[in-house]
Amino acid sequence: MMHQFLTANRIELIARCREKVALRGTPAASEDELAHGISTFLDQLIKTLIVETTASPMQSRQVSGPSGGGRPNLSEIGESASQHGRELQHHGFTAEQVVHDYGDLCQAISDLAVERGQAIEVDEFRTLNRCLDNAIASAVTEFGYQRDFVVADQQAMHLNERLGFFAHELRNQLCTATLALSIIKQGNVGLSGATGGVLDRALLGLGNLIDRSLAEVRMTAGLPVQHRLFSLADFIAELKLSASLEAQVSECRLTVSEVDPLLAVDVDRDLLLSAAGNLLQNAFKFTHPRSEVTLNAYALADRILIDVQDHCGGLPAGFVEDMFRPFVQGAEDRSGLGLGLSIARRSVEANGGVLSVRDVPGSGCIFTINLPRHALAANSSH
Repeated sequence: MMHQFLTANRIELIARCREKVALRGTPAASEDELAHGISTFLDQLIKTLIVETTASPMQSRQVSGPSGGGRPNLSEIGESASQHGRELQHHGFTAEQVVHDYGDLCQAISDLAVERGQAIEVDEFRTLNRCLDNAIASAVTEFGYQRDFVVADQQAMHLNERLGFFAHELRNQLCTATLALSIIKQGNVGLSGATGGVLDRALLGLGNLIDRSLAEVRMTAGLPVQHRLFSLADFIAELKLSASLEAQVSECRLTVSEVDPLLAVDVDRDLLLSAAGNLLQNAFKFTHPRSEVTLNAYALADRILIDVQDHCGGLPAGFVEDMFRPFVQGAEDRSGLGLGLSIARRSVEANGGVLSVRDVPGSGCIFTINLPRHALAANSSH
């Protein structure tokens, strides 16, 4: 009978399963994993087959679980297979490996039965399939649950980290603004002095932080992009207006090129404004004191390019792509969240464009927003 064959060859079958696992080059199976895995399943399969030879064969379902699913986790096989799936997930295996573990045993039994001339009855084969089916279902279900739990936990930690950074930066800027305003209210200093400049910088920092956060919320939430055709010249003029104050606070020069009044872009204005604003904020943050930041917008073939050039001295070696990753900061000034360039790139890409950077060694860098070119009618004012 099959249960006698399995009992007599238990050690051989487990050894063959271990060999198959080793050949796949997966992570090494621990003793705990093996204890709740194939060896336990094999013992439970033998127990099921023995019960089915008694006068009460249906009691075998307490070990194997019912046919066709149901609630196999309430059976002995379901419980141990769930533990097996949990441990495989914790040890870095894949869902494919979970299934292969049980498939290995089925193949080992079949191969050894052929080698030893052991006949397997139809009812015994059905019992083997039922046990395998319930074990795989329980193991994979638990594996998926544990994986989802880990992913959710990682996402929660990531969100908490970002919220912590955001709250920290808000608090810093707000405390600075409050302190500066308190000093000004005492009447000993004026708004046009150094303390007034501190207040200006703090308020600008608050505004920039909130703008970046709103743009990120839109991108993360997957809100639809609101495309609209508008004048590139008017857009650059709006950027110039807001950037002029930053230039004054940063004690830098802002140079803005003349823009062809017929050039236009068809994008989400808020997202593009956030992206370009982020580039200008970074430029003023990192450019050398009393140097120049240049904003240049022009057409090249079927594209519109918006360049923001600074004089930061150049980028660190190998930093060009890393700087677009979230929370990456490569300069000595670590104020801010390190999210601006990541959000800017996502905002530009949402508008069908490309954001790139070119290093100018010893001078600075040029960030370029590359968008599809459009044009306004000759008599249009917007």
